[in-house]
Amino acid sequence: MKKYPWWKAMMDYGIVLPAILVLLPVLLILFLAASLDTGFPCIFRQERIGRYGKVFIIYKFRTYHSVTHTKSRVGNWMRKNKLDELPQLFNILKGDMSLVGPRPDISGYYDFLKGDDRLILELKPGLTSEAGIKYKNEEKILSQQTNALEYNDEVLFPEKVKMNLDYYHNLTFKNDLRILLKTLSVLR
Repeated sequence: MKKYPWWKAMMDYGIVLPAILVLLPVLLILFLAASLDTGFPCIFRQERIGRYGKVFIIYKFRTYHSVTHTKSRVGNWMRKNKLDELPQLFNILKGDMSLVGPRPDISGYYDFLKGDDRLILELKPGLTSEAGIKYKNEEKILSQQTNALEYNDEVLFPEKVKMNLDYYHNLTFKNDLRILLKTLSVLR
């Protein structure tokens, strides 16, 4: 097992704490808009697989109406711009996640990895990753498939595992900075 780099915690807290302070007005506006559009409270909570396969609760802004269970107009806009992910900054503060790392998945995927693929579980899940950038339109990709679940399980998930293993084996401060900058350029 690889020792977790000290610089990742420094980067996470050094970026996330000021980001939350700067983004607090935006977070409050999004909270109010999402609450009015999808119902109160607008924070979506879901179990995800974290470091060492430990389950944690991820936070997102809710993007579906609480009554009709259809995607809301504000929610659709937030998802398109990845703003629904902003509450995960608090997951990073709690220590459940990191800025960069494999995107956290639901039960039944990362927790079922075998052999060397399990090395991914030594990493904290991330707000962004190479796989997350490459498949930023995953919802759209899956909607175009005849059998979305089969395509995810046989094509997308194995590719993400490969990319996340590459990240594990090439874990450096420089690589994390590159991924963060690449993420910012993609979000514009």
